[in-house]
Amino acid sequence: MTEHGYVFEVEPADVIEIAPPHLTPAETVLYNARLKASAVAAGRPGRWVLGVDTLVAFEGRVFGKPADMAVAEAMLEELNGRTHAVFSGVWLVTAAGASHGFVEVTHVYFRTLSAEHRRAYLRRIGPLDKAGAYAAQDDGGELIERVEGSLSNVIGLPMESLRKAISRLAQPSSAD
Repeated sequence: MTEHGYVFEVEPADVIEIAPPHLTPAETVLYNARLKASAVAAGRPGRWVLGVDTLVAFEGRVFGKPADMAVAEAMLEELNGRTHAVFSGVWLVTAAGASHGFVEVTHVYFRTLSAEHRRAYLRRIGPLDKAGAYAAQDDGGELIERVEGSLSNVIGLPMESLRKAISRLAQPSSAD
């Protein structure tokens, strides 16, 4: 956000994220983003608040942040040489209390890497805080062959769509 000229503070939301099987990946990330934004906004009246949640979806399954390195290795093994989708839910609460949410979806194509190469990659990037156990911002083409859609979404915050949403919400409505 700093690169795009925004001044902000980071305040982690004290919430329990959900991933129930009856919700789609899009519904899950939007729900969690709203939950996070609402929790922080309750303690910050009169401030803009942004909540975001990101997950990786592959063959009907959802990959969040891996619990440990063994889970991270298993995730990369499954995604190896294949395509998956990254879903980010974004929820904005304005200083006036208006809110708006959206979901961004990006398709990511992985190269085929050996198990040894995948383990070295995981040691280098520290995957435990990354949905899908990889880091697009640190990839440099090592793991990711190509991206269809927003690269910033894969990194964790779809800046192009976020900028448009902030601009729309910042404009006074025609009823004012």
